[in-house]
Amino acid sequence: MSTFNGPLHEMAATTPTQFLNDSCSVEELNYAIARGTVGATSNPVIVGNVLKKEMHLWRERILQIIRDNPTWSETQVAWQVYQELAVNGAKLLLPIFERTGGKLGRLSIQVDPAAYNNSQAILAQATYFAGLAPNMQVKIPATSAGLAIAEEATYRGVNLNITVSFTVPQVIAIAEAIERGLKRREDEGRDVSTMTPYATMMVGRNDDWMKVLVKRGGLNVPSDYLEWCGVACFKNAYGMYQKRGYRTQLLSAAYRNFYHWTEFVGGHVSLTIPWEWQVKFNDSGVHPVARMHEPVRQDIIDSLYATIPDFRRAYDENGMSIPEFDQFGACVRTLRSFIEAWHIFVGMVRELMLPNPD
Repeated sequence: MSTFNGPLHEMAATTPTQFLNDSCSVEELNYAIARGTVGATSNPVIVGNVLKKEMHLWRERILQIIRDNPTWSETQVAWQVYQELAVNGAKLLLPIFERTGGKLGRLSIQVDPAAYNNSQAILAQATYFAGLAPNMQVKIPATSAGLAIAEEATYRGVNLNITVSFTVPQVIAIAEAIERGLKRREDEGRDVSTMTPYATMMVGRNDDWMKVLVKRGGLNVPSDYLEWCGVACFKNAYGMYQKRGYRTQLLSAAYRNFYHWTEFVGGHVSLTIPWEWQVKFNDSGVHPVARMHEPVRQDIIDSLYATIPDFRRAYDENGMSIPEFDQFGACVRTLRSFIEAWHIFVGMVRELMLPNPD
């Protein structure tokens, strides 16, 4: 009888592919830990959903924060709650962190999405967040402002997970910046043994954007080919990472289909998987087979490449310059959704600070 607790546990135990829980929810994180997760991620959308789902766990604490800080604005209260949600998730992962000597078991917390264009604000918040817990990872955006301080943050010892990233040129720029930061530390004799940087590629949001462009332009691309856009970019980037020996690990995110799991098994990568998709994968009975090194069919890549200019920009290493990242469609859409989610989160705090009298 197999001792594995589902396909994801089997993958984590028998292949170099790791998975992270795409949430700091207590319930969801405990589910993932029991099945072999090695970390977790959060962002404004995720944290807002966690608070909606687990308000019964947090209501009294939020009210206490409000009582203890009567002059705080709703935004100040919201940031405190946001941090405490992340720190609580980090505590659940601390045994993994300690067992692996600080290499795994981290919780990624994301900086203010509205600061996407402010390098110094990103750096200051990233440095502060890194000190919230021993096993904290910090998510900054792969915008021009975020990448401008990625080297410095790494040099300071911040374990980065660089997100709002969808393309090969972005994850290459991420890896290069982090390598520079690691080298600076090494040149000064500073420890890098527990530096575990990630370069996130939001493969599903890549797919989403290409589908928008195909629909908007009436482009002739088979619908099933559009499920492979993110996979193709991720695999292309992975080959470059392996050849160049980057110490940053690729991480896939934004799950939309089974390919976003099955096609990456066997790679030295991490998959940050939402709880709902973990349940689907674990209930599927699909046996994890190493496919990371299997290329996407050439006819699919040729069709996407010939028809969708933004796929070419996403797939080619030199498809975009760093200043162009900020206006890439998937980047703009994601930043807008993160900023909106933050305002919704603040609104949830407002409801406790100023309950509706009606």
